[in-house]
Amino acid sequence: MASLSQLITRPATFSLSSPSPSSPGASFCLKPRRGAVGWVSCTSSPAEPDASRLDRRDVLLGLGAAGASATAAGILLSFPRRAGADPVATPDISSCGPPDQLPPSANVLTCCPPPSSASPVDFAPPADASSSPLRTRPAAHSAGADYVAKFNRAIAAMKALPADDPRSFAAQASVHCAYCDGSYSPDGFPGLDLQVHNSWLFMLFHRCYLYFFERILGSLIGDPTFAIPFWNWDAPDGMSMPAMYTDQSSPLFDPRRNGRHVPPKLIDLDYNGREPRFTDNQQVDHNLRVMYRQPAGEDMGNFYSAGRDPLFYAHHANIDRMWAVWKGLDPRRHTDLTDPDWLDASFLFYDEDPKLVRIRVRDVLDMDRLRYRYQDVPTPWTSARPVVTTQRVRSATSSLLTPTARAAGAKEAARFPVTLDSPTRVTVKRPVSARRSRAESKLAKEEVLIIDGIQVDMDVAVKFDVFVNAGEDHAAVGPGGRELAGSFVNVPHRHKHDKRGRAIKTTLRLALNEQLEDLGAEGDDSVVVTLVPRQGKGKVKIGSVKIEIMD
Repeated sequence: MASLSQLITRPATFSLSSPSPSSPGASFCLKPRRGAVGWVSCTSSPAEPDASRLDRRDVLLGLGAAGASATAAGILLSFPRRAGADPVATPDISSCGPPDQLPPSANVLTCCPPPSSASPVDFAPPADASSSPLRTRPAAHSAGADYVAKFNRAIAAMKALPADDPRSFAAQASVHCAYCDGSYSPDGFPGLDLQVHNSWLFMLFHRCYLYFFERILGSLIGDPTFAIPFWNWDAPDGMSMPAMYTDQSSPLFDPRRNGRHVPPKLIDLDYNGREPRFTDNQQVDHNLRVMYRQPAGEDMGNFYSAGRDPLFYAHHANIDRMWAVWKGLDPRRHTDLTDPDWLDASFLFYDEDPKLVRIRVRDVLDMDRLRYRYQDVPTPWTSARPVVTTQRVRSATSSLLTPTARAAGAKEAARFPVTLDSPTRVTVKRPVSARRSRAESKLAKEEVLIIDGIQVDMDVAVKFDVFVNAGEDHAAVGPGGRELAGSFVNVPHRHKHDKRGRAIKTTLRLALNEQLEDLGAEGDDSVVVTLVPRQGKGKVKIGSVKIEIMD
């Protein structure tokens, strides 16, 4: 499988892709260049169901995002290779400004955490890690009564602190808002917005954020071993909202959370803007196969206020866990980047003392040095390999479709670029060197499908699915069908320097080897690729579709 750094080499938005649990297929990067002016956020994602107000909780609880989110409930992110830019500088928190345009219903006026007159200190992990307490983050759905009571005490203590205390729950929520809604600029670049979502800093920022949040909670209850829970929506037992967050008398409850996602409702890791029509057993199976491919009220629904919902932290803890799980699936090939631009990027956080701390990416790559780990829980999705859609399944699925959907074939792409206003089909030649027998496929280099020149306004919600050799009735291929290679998702976001939104151009790359093997297409000269818009029809352009071999 392609390594993490191979799969994405250019800025991109959410890509729910990856044909196997060992090859995530999504990512992002925008980095400030010396002398750059204007918008330089670390997001290249951004717009339908109401393009101006896509509900992020539907991304978090529907797409499974890591993303951006992430992601949404569980996206494994791969990161871009070096793009010739400088490390993202530590934010200048003294010049914290207004956030990007907030919706009229926003319950905050500023995203700025309490200021500090002191210079930041550099983060230093314990000199002797073995002598420091090891914190084990438990699965939220299986946590016992004693743990839930302790967690309630910790959150209650944090919420009881005055808002001008940098350890307070309000201040911690503001940290996320400031980094994710453009309130900060990188030090030395006062005209630029810093926005960590959908960038190669996404995973790192949230790891740091959770680390200090957890340490503050532990200090407030006098327990250095305390660890926050994770919501493991990637396993059947965790596919509904954990019960500890649904008690309306608990400090873990958020009244602004979307009531559509409370138990016994199961999450949908392939949300398409519509409620699925699955039984619970079908939804679980569907989610597991989606996870194999890609290893709530307003608060969880928006970047500016996500940190105000305690459930948010459990969600991001699982995204952090997914990073660790992904690395463990193939330790030899699933390695972190070595690009100094990535390693030397830095953030500022308050610790439990509270001191202002500068922490760099290179400081947080080893969880053992940070003295935390995750409870060992099953990962059944690693064996939920998608299956080729049989004629019987196609017939059964087709019977559930509306007449319009059944009649909607895919048009041939006469030439590129094309506007994706309806399903579009293109025959893509494979490199001669890529054609192989089944016996040779195990030793082959990674073959990658490249959807290039994807152009969309950043404030428009877009999702399209990518099918390979799906035939005429792509609509009959279910989310767990092997013909579905992956998805592209753009979460809307507007920057204050851009009143009308900004067009972004990006690339989606999907690893093909395992998929072609399952489809029996290893020796074929070409494959048929079908692009199916799910949201934002007519609002995204595709520059080209091709296949390349990755070294």
